[in-house]
Amino acid sequence: MPSRDDAAAIERIASRFSRRSHAGYARGKLRHDPVYAAAATWIGSDSMPLLDIGCGLGLLGFYLRERGWHGAYHGLDFDAGKIAAARTAAADLAQFQLDDERAQTLPAFAGHVALIDVLHYLPREEQATLLQEAAARVAPGALLIVRSVLRMPGWRFQLTRLEERFIHAIGWVASPALYFPKREEIEAPLQLAGLSANVQPLWQGTPFNSFAITARRPALA
Repeated sequence: MPSRDDAAAIERIASRFSRRSHAGYARGKLRHDPVYAAAATWIGSDSMPLLDIGCGLGLLGFYLRERGWHGAYHGLDFDAGKIAAARTAAADLAQFQLDDERAQTLPAFAGHVALIDVLHYLPREEQATLLQEAAARVAPGALLIVRSVLRMPGWRFQLTRLEERFIHAIGWVASPALYFPKREEIEAPLQLAGLSANVQPLWQGTPFNSFAITARRPALA
């Protein structure tokens, strides 16, 4: 369960959204998905900017702001409806940019990069390209955060596949899952880009086969 301070922050974020479905989603996602608290711990309170690829409603940006991070946030998502809702919710925030863009078209950028629950919506052959493009935008001393379902034997993976079919069927995500990558298919492009990845489970409290793949580019001497 979130702490009292975290619960209050989550309510403030949810209250930014005028649609009840968006507010309810934000509330549930921030309460139960461990990736937000983990990302806040990894990024800390530095002032480096963050490129959030596949940002959806921009929840990562809102949550990091609540946790004391004040860098420039740039969220990208191809779902124009979610971007419009996020823009309205963020109307009072400075350095909080949200654009309706596909993951295959990344802007010039240097800082932290997040790629959360995006890869499996792309064809297998496009995933390595996106990982290399994302890694190229990680500045010295900055962090790349990838959260992905990994293809492997076990009930968690099979349940995650069913969940993805469900959220596509009800229209919450516009694109169906196309390919769930293996661990080595994520690590290899990052190694080519000069990053060494740390892989750890990130399913705490959930039944899904989610992993965090993080890599920090060494700071300049």
